[in-house]
Amino acid sequence: MRTSRKVFAMVVILSGVGAALGTLGARQQDQVPRTSSYQFPVAEPPFSVTFARSTAAKAEVDARHTALLNGRYDLGDHPAAGVTMSRGKAIQEGVRVRLSAGMSWDALAAMSPEDIKARGLYPAGFMPLPHPNNPVGGMVFPQFQIDETKR
Repeated sequence: MRTSRKVFAMVVILSGVGAALGTLGARQQDQVPRTSSYQFPVAEPPFSVTFARSTAAKAEVDARHTALLNGRYDLGDHPAAGVTMSRGKAIQEGVRVRLSAGMSWDALAAMSPEDIKARGLYPAGFMPLPHPNNPVGGMVFPQFQIDETKR
């Protein structure tokens, strides 16, 4: 009988010591930064630094993307005569995709797909557009859209 009481007392004491050590271990883990596979491998700068860097680079990013669009497409105003949308906005006419220098649509149509691919003549305007700020990723909104959301 006394042996079972000693065993029970030892179990209670060891359980209390284990709980105390577990609590101390958990507190130490909270103080040490944890790493996981979901974290970036490098420390992220604060938002204010990222915002300032992105704001400073905006004009260059916009200019680079505008040059890409102008290289792929004819963005000029070429309204179709006598055709408008329901509220009078002109509908643009003609093909807007730019071809390689010295190439015409008729010459391209006369070529086989294999020849177009081999010579690299597939119009870039039919390829997917990259994100305007691809190294950063995410969305880049034009200023007028940002202003609309502030109303």
